[in-house]
Amino acid sequence: MADRKPPKISSRKQPKQARSNQLVTAVLQAAAQVLAVEGAQRFTTARVAERAGVSVGSLYQYFPNKAALLFRLQSDEWQQTTDLLSLILKDAGKPPYERLRALVHAFLRSECDEAQMRVALNDAAPLYRDAPETKQARARGERTLQAFMREMLPDTPRATRMRAVDLIGTTLSTVGKQFSESPRTLPEIKAYADAMSDMFLDYIERIRQT
Repeated sequence: MADRKPPKISSRKQPKQARSNQLVTAVLQAAAQVLAVEGAQRFTTARVAERAGVSVGSLYQYFPNKAALLFRLQSDEWQQTTDLLSLILKDAGKPPYERLRALVHAFLRSECDEAQMRVALNDAAPLYRDAPETKQARARGERTLQAFMREMLPDTPRATRMRAVDLIGTTLSTVGKQFSESPRTLPEIKAYADAMSDMFLDYIERIRQT
């Protein structure tokens, strides 16, 4: 049996003129609205084009299929999160432990603020999760966390640091998703983020002492 080829999710072309940029922006805004209202199962390029007020042909100039459109929404969300976390982790004016705590708080707030969109994108993930572009997008965030962990644990063997990166990253992603599936108040988010931060910091301190 032949291997299944990953879906083509790269944009057909990049907008260069103001009018093209406006079209892509309108399509992405419409796509987010359709996804939030209809969910991943009823998401179609025809519905997106109708809501955006453009032809399906115009949409296809930039997005070859609905997987490409959904991946663009997901990659934009990943990029926003990565930029936020990178800004926190690279703030040399604060101690590393304080930055890690700020990272957890910001991540959980972000997960809760955009919970509806994240749930819909998670439902759509099978359309693009095996594509090379998905792996590349995820790798950017992992590199940021790896660099931070080298700063926190400079004398620790690389294998141990990588395990810490994987544990913290996986825990943040998994717990954040589950935690944000129910409406949360700000005090609840703060209490949960404090508990997670304490857990991570205790784990890192144990590594430092070994």
